[in-house]
This record gives sequence, C-alpha cells and structure tokens, in this order.
Amino acid sequence: MSSALDEDTARAINTGRETVGTLLSSAQQHLQKVFIVFLVGFIGSFYALRMVIWDFLEATATKQMGQTVAGSTDIITRTPFEVILLQAKIGMITGIIVAIPALIFFSRDAIRRRGYHSVVPISKGYVAGFVGLSLSLFVGGIVYAYSVFFPFAFAFLAKNAVSAGIKPSFGITEFTEFMALLTLSFGLAAQLPLVMSILAYTEIIPYETFRDRWRHAFVLIAVFGAVFSPPDPFTQVMWAMPMITLYVFSLGLSKVVSNIRRRGAAHSEGSGTDHVKRRLLQFGGLLAAIAAIVTAAVNQGAFDYLHASVFPALPDLIRPTGPLGLEQTANTHGLAGDIAVGMIVAAAVGFVVLLGYTIRVLQGPVYPREDDIRRADTHEDVDFETLAAEDIADIPTPVFQNMSEDQALEYSREAMYDDDREKAQAILDRFDSLDAAGESGDGTATGDAGSATAGGEGGGSGGGGGGGGGSLLSSTAAGMLDPFTEDETTEDDIGGYGYDIAFILSSLTSKMFYIVGLFMLVAGGTFFWLYSGGLRDVFVLFLRRVPQDVLAKVAVRNDVDPGGMTLQQLINEMDIVVALHPVEVLIFEVKVSTLLAAVAVLPMILYFVWPAAKERGLVYGDRRTFVVWGGSLIVGFGVGTYLGFFWVAPSIISYLVSDAISNGMVISYRIKNFFWLVIFTTVGIGFLLNIIVTMALFHVGGIVSYRSMLERWRPVVVGIFVLAAFASPEGVLTMFMVAFPIALTYLLGLAVLYVLTGGGRLFGGGGGSAADPDAEDAEMATAE
Repeated sequence: MSSALDEDTARAINTGRETVGTLLSSAQQHLQKVFIVFLVGFIGSFYALRMVIWDFLEATATKQMGQTVAGSTDIITRTPFEVILLQAKIGMITGIIVAIPALIFFSRDAIRRRGYHSVVPISKGYVAGFVGLSLSLFVGGIVYAYSVFFPFAFAFLAKNAVSAGIKPSFGITEFTEFMALLTLSFGLAAQLPLVMSILAYTEIIPYETFRDRWRHAFVLIAVFGAVFSPPDPFTQVMWAMPMITLYVFSLGLSKVVSNIRRRGAAHSEGSGTDHVKRRLLQFGGLLAAIAAIVTAAVNQGAFDYLHASVFPALPDLIRPTGPLGLEQTANTHGLAGDIAVGMIVAAAVGFVVLLGYTIRVLQGPVYPREDDIRRADTHEDVDFETLAAEDIADIPTPVFQNMSEDQALEYSREAMYDDDREKAQAILDRFDSLDAAGESGDGTATGDAGSATAGGEGGGSGGGGGGGGGSLLSSTAAGMLDPFTEDETTEDDIGGYGYDIAFILSSLTSKMFYIVGLFMLVAGGTFFWLYSGGLRDVFVLFLRRVPQDVLAKVAVRNDVDPGGMTLQQLINEMDIVVALHPVEVLIFEVKVSTLLAAVAVLPMILYFVWPAAKERGLVYGDRRTFVVWGGSLIVGFGVGTYLGFFWVAPSIISYLVSDAISNGMVISYRIKNFFWLVIFTTVGIGFLLNIIVTMALFHVGGIVSYRSMLERWRPVVVGIFVLAAFASPEGVLTMFMVAFPIALTYLLGLAVLYVLTGGGRLFGGGGGSAADPDAEDAEMATAE
C-alpha cells in the first residue's frame, strides 16, 4: 500500500519533529530555570488574584452602576472549590505564557544550529523596539477596556437584568472568563497597527489591499465585536468605534512604511528609515514637552485660573458648573495627579496630531510596487508623481506607445514643477525613442497583439456565455461535487442533487429582500419589546397566575417578609430568578427573538421555493397550502400559549417550587432554566397543536399524504428522539420528557387523519393520490 503522504510532506513533518526534539533536548539543560519562571508566574498570579485582582475586577464592574443596581449585583461561588480551582487554572495559564519566551530564549542556539534564522539581519535594538511597541499597544488596549468599556458595559448589563426583575448574581467563573476573554481581545485588537504595518512593509499583504478592502475590514470588526462582546448596540458601538479609528491610523502607518520600503528597494537608500526615526523622536519630544508644561501649570494653580478667568467668559451652555475630572485627579493624588494630568493632556494632543497626520498621509500618493509598474498597460495605470527618474525605464513600452505627445509633455512639466529635471528629461527621452521606433513598424505588431488579446477575451466571454448564464451560487454548489469525480460534474452525477439545491437556492435570491425584511422586523421588534420591559411584564404576569401562598412561602424561604408587600415588591426582594453570566439576560432575549423570527419566515421560505422545487420534480401539491399553514401556526401558537401560560406552566412551577420548599431549599432559579421551562410549557403546547394541524394541511394540500406519514412513522419517531437528544443535553430524563409528547402527538395526528379520511379512502391528498402511482412513488421518495 502506497503512503498517503508524498516525500516533501513526509520530509517536512520529520524536520518539524526533529526541530521540536532539538528544542526540548536543549531545554533540558535549562529546565530548572524554565520551571522557576513558570513557578513565579503561577504563584504570582495565584496570590495576585486573591489579594488584588478579585477586588479590582469587582470595583471595575460596579464603577458606573447606580446605587440600586450595584446593591442588587453580586458575585457568587457555587461550589466549595470553585474559587481556588479558578485561581489555579489562571495561574497555570499565566505560568505557561511567561515560560514560553524563556524556553525559546534558552533554546535559541539550538534553533540556529538547525538552520532557522532570519534572512534579514535583525539587531537587538529592533527586537527590543518591536517587543516594547507590542507590549505598549497591548497595555493600551487593556487600559481602554478597564477604564471605559467594562464599567459602562457592566452598568448597562446589570441595569437591564434588574429592570427585568432578574438578580445579577454573576458566577465567579463566568464573570472572570467573560472579563478575561474581552481583556485578551482588546489587547490583541490593539496590535492592529503593528500587524498591518509589518504585513504592508513585507508586502505579504500590500497596502493597496488594506486600502481597497476597508469596507470588508469594517464588517469584520463588527462581526468580531458581535462574537467577543455583549450583543447589544451600546457595547457594539463602544467596541467598533475605537477599532475603526485604530484601523484608520493603521492604514496611514501602513502607507508610510510601504512608501519607505518601496523607495528603499528602488533606490537602495536608508534615508527613509532615518527620516522616520527623526519624526518619531520629534513627536516623542513634543509630547514630553507638553506633558512637562501641563504638569508644571497644574502644579502652579492652572485650574484655579481657569475657574476664575476663563470659564466665566464661556456661554452658559458649555460653561462647566463643577470641578473637572482631571482637576479631581490632580487634587486627590498631589504631584502624581499633576503628572497624570500632564500625561493625559499630552496623549490627547498626540491623538489629534496623529489624526491630522494620518489624514494628510492618506491623501498623498503611494509609491507603486515594482511589479505594478511593469504590469501597467496605459499611462492612467502609472502614478508618475511617485516615480523617480530611474523608474521611468521600468515602465512598459505600451504605456508610452498609447500616450500622446501632449500627455508626455504634461507629465514632464509636472516633474519640472517638482524640481526634478532628470525625471522630466527621462520621460521625454523615453517617449521620443519609442515614438521613433513606432514609426518604423513596431506599432503594427503591437496592434496585432492587441487584436489577438481582444479576440482571446471575446472567446473567453463566449465560453462563459455557453455556460447558460448560471449564477455564482449555481456554479459553486455544483462545483462542490468536482473533487469526487475525475471528470467534470454533470447533472447525472449522484442524482444531480447539487444542481437541485443550487437551483432552489438561486430562486430565493430575488425574494431575499422580503425574507430578510420579515426576519429583521420580527426579530428586532421582539428584542426591542423584551429589552424595553416586555420580559419583566411577562414575568410579573406569569407570577400572578402562581398561587399567592406559594409565593409567600418562597419569600419566607428567601429571608423576605411578605407581609404588606405588593407582587412587584416581592419580585424585587425575593430574587426568584438570577443571572449567573453577565450577558445571560441579553442572550436569552436574542435567542427568543431569533426563534420567533425563524418560525415567522419558515412558511414564506417554503412558499417561495415551492415553484423551483416543483420544477425540479422534488415536490408536489399546492403551495397555497403554506399561506394557510402560516396562519394556522400563529393561531395554534396563540391558543397553545394561552393555555400553557395561564394554566399548565403555573401548575408545573408551583409544584416544583412547593417540592423545593418542603425540602428546606432557597428558591433561586437561573434565568435560562426558569424562562425556558416557561416557554416549553407555553409555546410547547402550541407546538404540539400545530403538529396535528400541519399533518392535516399537508395531506389536504397534497404535500405529504396520510399514507406516507403512516408508512414512515417509525423513522419519524426515531428522528424525534434523535433531535431531542441534541436539543436537550441535560440528561436522558429530559430527552424523554421532550421526545415522548412530540412522538405521541404525531401518533395522535395519524389517528385524527385516519378518522378524517375514513382509513385513507375518502381522499388521497392531491399529488399523493392512489390514482397516480408515479406521483405517489415520487412523493414517497421525497418524504424519505
């Protein structure tokens, strides 16, 4: 049997294995030092968490909260070993992170002996500068996270939970992981200027790519923020705006280093790098001078002068009425506060200067890459302003052949305006030489080549037209089958299902506006209603259906005296529902909104894809059935929700609460368990009713006949249990509690259809009638 890996792959794997082995073997000589570094990181972070960090994180989270919200917010532990195990876990991660650089440092000689070294000489000064800049950016991202993002985000999240009648009892593990993940994401996101400038300087990703794909970058920033930050508009803006600003700065920096790199490659000069060094020193000196001047001014009473002479002259609309935040810092911390104020003002001035410089840089030209010059076809593809005299010889011949004499004179005149006589003369000399050569017959050959090229393009276009005008979606879906066949995939391959799917999905493109519009309308409206107090209204309305004596027992068990309290006060005091994760309430609101939106658009999607699926011979029946089906879903969910919300769910909750109280328990349910139980026992009743309605409508509409449903009841029941196993991961008992009612409802639907159809003899359900055996076989195949 031949090997699955070729020789190059096997050689690469062996080389990597040998390198790792060399790294580890060399580390054995310094294992004690590496272990000491790991131990310092482990013990240091372990005790830092206990003595400083826990209090700091809690103070950060409650910094911007009101007194009521802060008093209702707790950080709790649920198991005896949760805190110490979390400290140990964080300590081990910290120890490993700090030990990796030590391991690499002690193994550097062994790595060099393996032949791994930089082609470009890198001095220790550059390495130190890179590490220092990277750490500074990382620290800057963390400072923004803890000074701005976290205080406002936690105030918003806790206030949202309290307003919904839910107590923010954040679990220590969820709370710490949430802050650690966002801290890491902000620190890594702050590396964007460094990463973009390195990629642009090395031309791995050219500056032009970052410039032309800025829209894609902004979308990726929004998506990244949606994944790593709470899913609400407020925190999304707090995440996205600094990142977009950072991207603009990074774009300007990438342009600067790209021009330096390209001019240096063209002229073999180091003046560009020296120029940047001088500018950085000047900028740093300016900020240091500003910081020193402001510190001295604040120390000599600058704020008193502002209050006495400057602020009274301002209009009432913008006149400060109390002490400024920087003034409080200076008054509270003495000389250290004065220095902090000076550094803050210097940082603000530096931000404005960088912004102005970035705008100026982005408005200027970018020096083209050497390959871009050589691939140009016309003079419009070449930026003559950025070129030097020696670059004129690299411009392709067709550029000057397609250039008129007036255009050549204009480019030469612009070079003279820039006081570059050598460049102006090179342009005219190149144009004159090629113009003379063109008169001797070179232009004819060029013209022939151009005609051949045009003809080739026309042929390619015709070939594309021969494809039947298929869309990108169609070609992509069909092309997924290509790797599994030696020849080109056709509709005959594996039944042509790839083409069927592509054809059906393509039919939705013109209707996507309606589908997305309805989805966003339902999801956005539901989320806004829940977010603006709907969740609390539902909670209060539900508790009104629970017997008052049960609520009184819950209040007593939760150390609350129910005497003389209204239901609203009881809800506020007894904390029957809690949120363990900071974004748990928002996540619940988003999930409910998305679920309702998906149910709302499902009949519309089936209605729109029905003609395409019918044309491919996949379905039968009348698609107007889905219009009736959509209305029946709303009615069924409405009736079932009414019955479940006002009768079934309160009875179940009352029984569970009474059982817990009888065993001396304090009632404190997690939001996702409590509210999902309410939803399952309310909307779930409507879902069970809709199963029977759906079966009847699909039979009458000819979509799936009663005979097909009856003959395939075993696969359907097995599928119900399989889906329940994935949808209810709490355990086997929960799986059976979900699967049994659905399976029994399906069997009940079969019994109802048996009665309505007289044992299947009264009507056959449209496309699935017994009078049309072919249609029945096709329908049965579709059902499978």
